Amino acid sequence: MPHDRGSGAVGVDPEQLWLRPAEPRRGRRPSFSREAIVEAAVTLADSEGLEAVTMRRVAAEVRAGVMSLYSYAPDKETLLELMVDHISGELMVTEAPSGDWRADLKTIAHLQRAHMLRHPWLPAALFTRRVPGPNTLAFLEHALAVLRPTGLDGAAKLEVFAQLTAFVAGHVAHEVAQTAVSRSPDRAAAEARYLAAVAADGCHPELAEALAAPGRPLTPEATFTRFLGRLIDGLDTR
Repeated sequence: MPHDRGSGAVGVDPEQLWLRPAEPRRGRRPSFSREAIVEAAVTLADSEGLEAVTMRRVAAEVRAGVMSLYSYAPDKETLLELMVDHISGELMVTEAPSGDWRADLKTIAHLQRAHMLRHPWLPAALFTRRVPGPNTLAFLEHALAVLRPTGLDGAAKLEVFAQLTAFVAGHVAHEVAQTAVSRSPDRAAAEARYLAAVAADGCHPELAEALAAPGRPLTPEATFTRFLGRLIDGLDTR
């Protein structure tokens, strides 16, 4: 019997999922579409987190029986694949690459960050999914076109895109976690005093030097931009 499985389970058939019509496999045709199921699941994940997305909850959102959902998504893993590709449609790029591949890659990364902040569950989902759908492939196609001036071979270009996406996902996951943690002014002051004491103990000269350096803007956008610059400006295209 179909059931909810964790997103790390195996079994999604890419041909069945992406190359065949989205129709129920058997029985009476449901009164809802696969798109409606996916949209309901995305809304749940956006508001309550990925853990809230169960076949039972999604069925309730579309006012259907759980078993009727399995005609379109046989398990949660398949549903997750559909969710990720559905929201990837937000990343459609209409402008052609400028020819400045580093600048274009930075633009891609900023698009990805904004996208993941809109859907905070996405970074975790990206670490487990393996089957890019049509919307994901369209964005990948643009990224590969951006990388054409580098002269890298196809495998290397795919690696660069994977590296960039992993960086953005990891950064956003940390950013979201930090935002969720309540840091009172008293707690922040205590942390500053602690680090000052450690830096002054004579046992951590490198840390003391680092802490004594001029500060940099600490807004999330500025921090991301600095980190991204270090990554992309240092990419080896040999």
